[in-house]
This record gives sequence, C-alpha cells and structure tokens, in this order.
Amino acid sequence: MKIIIKKLLVCLVTIAVITPSAFGQKKKTNKQPAAVSDRQFWLQQMDKMVKPVLYNLAKDSLRINMPQVTSIHIDNKEHRIKVQYVEVLGRVLSGIAPWLQLEGGDAAEVALRKQYRAWVIQGLKNSLDSNAKDFMNYDIGGQQLVDASYVALAFIRAPWLWENLDKKNQELMMKSIVTTRRFKPVFSNWLLFSAMNEAFLAKFGYAWDPMRVDYALQQMEQWYVGDGMYKDGSTYAFDYYNSYVIHPYLATISSIIGSKVKDYNSMFEKVKKRNERYAIIQERLINTDGTYPATGRSIVYRGGAFHHLADMAFRKALPKQLSPEQVRCALTAVIRKTLESPTTYKNGWLTIGLYGSQPDLGDFYNNQGSPYICTNIFLPLGLPSTDAFWANPAAKWSSQKIWAGEDFPNDHSADLR
Repeated sequence: MKIIIKKLLVCLVTIAVITPSAFGQKKKTNKQPAAVSDRQFWLQQMDKMVKPVLYNLAKDSLRINMPQVTSIHIDNKEHRIKVQYVEVLGRVLSGIAPWLQLEGGDAAEVALRKQYRAWVIQGLKNSLDSNAKDFMNYDIGGQQLVDASYVALAFIRAPWLWENLDKKNQELMMKSIVTTRRFKPVFSNWLLFSAMNEAFLAKFGYAWDPMRVDYALQQMEQWYVGDGMYKDGSTYAFDYYNSYVIHPYLATISSIIGSKVKDYNSMFEKVKKRNERYAIIQERLINTDGTYPATGRSIVYRGGAFHHLADMAFRKALPKQLSPEQVRCALTAVIRKTLESPTTYKNGWLTIGLYGSQPDLGDFYNNQGSPYICTNIFLPLGLPSTDAFWANPAAKWSSQKIWAGEDFPNDHSADLR
C-alpha cells in the first residue's frame, strides 16, 4: 500500500511541474498596442491643430466659430480681430503645404490628405468669394502684407494648390496679393514679406517688381552680423526671427529669384552657407527634453521657433553635421513639449502661450491667428515615409549626447560675410 501511495505522489508532482506548453496550450498574454511612429504622431498633432481652421473655412463658418481672442497687451483690439482670418489662413497653409503637395503614404494618410485638400480648395474659394461669410480682404492694414506673404509661401511650397484653383480664383488670389503693395513694410524682416509676394508672382508667371526683391535682399545683406545670424532691423535681438522669417524666407526667395536672374549668385551662395550654420545653432538650442530658451518677442509661436530647422530638413539641405534622424527626434521632442500642456487648446483652438495658456507672454500684435505659425514645424511631413528623415532609426540630438556625458565635437562660430 505504501509503495502504491508513493508512486501516486511521484505522478502528481510530475504533472504539476509539466509546463502548459507541453500539452499544446499557450499562455494568455496581454496584447500591447502598436507603438505610434514619429510620423503618425506628427500627423495626429497636425490634424488636431489645423482641423478647426480648415474645416470651418471650407464650411464658410470660420468667422462664426473662430474665437476673437487677442493678447492682453493688444494695441488695437478691433483691428487685430479683423486681420486674424487672413493671418490664420496663411500661417496654417504655409506649414502644411508640403504635405498637401506630397503623394502616397499609407491608406490612412492618403485619406486624410484627400480630405484636407478638399477643405483647403473649398476654403480658398470661400476666402475669395465676396458673397461668402468668410470672404477675406487683403487691404485693411499693413499686417496683411505679412499675412499675404504666408499665403504666397504656401502656394510656392505646394504648386498643387495653385494648379487646383480655377482660373477665376487664381486671378482673384493674385490680385489680393498685389493689393498689399500699397502698404509700406516696417524697416525690419517685413522687407522679406514684400519680396516673398513678388517671388510668388515670379513663380506663377505674373509681372513682378525686381526693386522690391532687390531692396529686401540688399538690406538683409547689410543686416548680417555673423555666425549665420541677421539683425531684424537696425539693432540685433536675441529672439527667433532668424527662424520665424529671415532664413526660411531668404531660402525660398533665393530659390525662385535665382532661377529668374543670375545677379545674386554670389549672395545666394552665402545665404546657403548661413542657412547651414544657423541650422546647427538651432539644433543645439533644443534641450534634452524638447525645451529651449524662451527668449525674445513672439515666443508664443511655440514650435514655429524651429521653422528654419524644419525647412532645412524638408528641403534636404541640412549640413553634414546634422543627420536627418537626429533632427526628426529633436523636432519631435519640441512638438511634444510645446503641445503637451492641457491648456494648449481651449475648445479646440490654440491658446496664447508657449507651454499652455500664458496670456502675459503675448505681444501687442497677437490675435487668435498668431500662434498658428507653429504649423511650420510640420514641414518635413512633405517628405515621404521612405525618406531617411522618417525611415532611419531614432538618434540622439546634440544636447542629449552632451548631457549624457558622451564625447562630442566642439562648436565654433563662422563669420560667412
């Protein structure tokens, strides 16, 4: 009897230690959701940001639904509200234009682009229709010289938009941009707004004014101070206007005008080298967590502070010191940091601030449309998913390497006069 019991115990122990897989059974596992790629994250953030603007404009309801919010430091509230519609149109379109121009992608992205293309074309038609609620005048103040240039920049970056406007609306758009010639630009980066409008006319076969272009180019050359940076007017300011406007505008203008005339070849070669140097500086300004120095005016433009770096990546013009993947990761960190605050949006619309709603950071010229210049950080979405910018594995950017104690090449200024 004892022998039988002993054998039975041995059998029970043996059964207990046999793994379930021995019987062909599988352990239950918690299925992990697929990781969101950087490109998917960018598309999600872009969609969230610009949808209220372009959906409402396509439905002729932008003036009805867009908040009439201005900075607490505003100089002329009524006027700033009047100009916010062209302002938001130009800022949004200039940022997503390369993506609208692109073809292909996965099914979800293709469907999203198709929807946005439809909204944008209908929205542009509404903005040019004097009988529409969302009709936009371009002649009610000097600010519209600024905003028209962003609309012009959008068409330059996405010729598809121009080609898909009918002839009547092309003429109306051209005349709207020409209308802003009546405004005298402020003696600052504003000279480039006039030049961009002329570059638009030159690109699409209209008569353009070489004097407006020449004045801007020659004056910016006078304002170059060294190490890839320009003064924004008579005095130098440590802000982000070299990125918001100066470098991206010079790069675009030089590309178009350089194809029309050869008078500026030597200047444009210097512009290219300065573009590269300032891209290096921009990348090094991005901290390990995506923050960056909050200095200078217009800081509420959030990721628009890296318009230039994003533009260089999109144009595949990055200097050899910067790999596309490290720039992608750095810009992703900026997007995440500047948009993660729960008060970044109010009822779906961007608030005035850098990290959420921070009204005191606003400037006297900021309205509800102003913060949308940050869409220009999304320019690399105009590169296909197969491009190295998106396809290469994640890489540390400069600050991450340096502050992790890794050895790293030193940095030196470059005059480039």
